[in-house]
Amino acid sequence: MKYVKQFFRLLLGAFMTYAGISHLTFNRQEFVAQVPTWLQFSPQFTDFIVLSSGFVEIVFGLGLLLLVANKRAVCGALLALFYVAIFPGNINQYVNHIDAFGLNTDQARLIRLFFQPVLIFLALWTTGGWKYWKLWAKGKLKE
Repeated sequence: MKYVKQFFRLLLGAFMTYAGISHLTFNRQEFVAQVPTWLQFSPQFTDFIVLSSGFVEIVFGLGLLLLVANKRAVCGALLALFYVAIFPGNINQYVNHIDAFGLNTDQARLIRLFFQPVLIFLALWTTGGWKYWKLWAKGKLKE
């Protein structure tokens, strides 16, 4: 099971790094579709959200790939929270029928919503983030 976790952690780290780089470069306009319409105050602010999200994704991706185990757990726990934070953008894309990333039907956008919990699970399971959260909640976290 150790190698299965490691495989999925490395896969998730590579995916996050790739997604972050694509935020900053070739998929920048596609990621605008992920910004909720209620958060698009101006084109500059929307672009800032896309760019900052890309930077954060690169940091998380490299953290999953390079950090030692005890720091990786923190990274995984924070990544899970990040996935929760960006979920409204995915819902917004579904509710407002916004086409992006080949998600050009409501059915495709709806199916994609069910993958967010999988990403949260992978972030927590592959890094020890779930164990970290439990220790933090009990006040038993060693600094």
